[in-house]
Amino acid sequence: MTIPTITAFERSPDRGRGLARDLRVRWALEEVGQRYDVRLVSFGALKEPAHRALQPFGQIPTYEEGDLRLFESGAIVLHIAERHAGLLPDDPNGRGQAIAWMFAALNTVEPPLVELGTAMRVERDRGWYEERLKLLQDRAHITLGALSARLGGADWLDGAFNAGDLMMVAVLFRSKVTEILDAYPNLGAYVARGEARPAFRRAFAAQLQVFNAGQQPADKDRS
Repeated sequence: MTIPTITAFERSPDRGRGLARDLRVRWALEEVGQRYDVRLVSFGALKEPAHRALQPFGQIPTYEEGDLRLFESGAIVLHIAERHAGLLPDDPNGRGQAIAWMFAALNTVEPPLVELGTAMRVERDRGWYEERLKLLQDRAHITLGALSARLGGADWLDGAFNAGDLMMVAVLFRSKVTEILDAYPNLGAYVARGEARPAFRRAFAAQLQVFNAGQQPADKDRS
């Protein structure tokens, strides 16, 4: 069986906090027990024709498996879940529900959280920051409130852990830096359960190892 290759940042801009989206692809591969290779890409190489042939928008991750080339983390995780047992329920209805939660994570939950995080990171010195921050927080709370109500006291969104939970936890994990999840104890516990999974820990450790290696003084002298 062909061992897939994914791309990741050569020097992670998140300083090893697990925010880069290759984490969710690594996690999916770890959950299904699929070996994989990683090709590290510099920021300059992201915009080169060779990488844009794989990812038209000059981002990571990408996924290569034989003649197959994929981009977008959601599409990659769905491909992995469909090719391997363990991330999608066997029954068609449960399978459809898991995929629906994957799309909900990416299309409904992630956008307001990313916009909030971006504003908090790069717009603090703007005169209109406080007003805009309140607007973005309100939008995020509407989405998170609905998700919190749907999850309730359950461990996972729809029965056993599946690809829908993987994607949702990955999205919520990236928002922890904004501290907005503090208002939703059940969502915080939900993310903690995801982080406690051995496959997540292996994926996070692998991503962190790349960052730590990039901080070694000897690395600065490499051509």
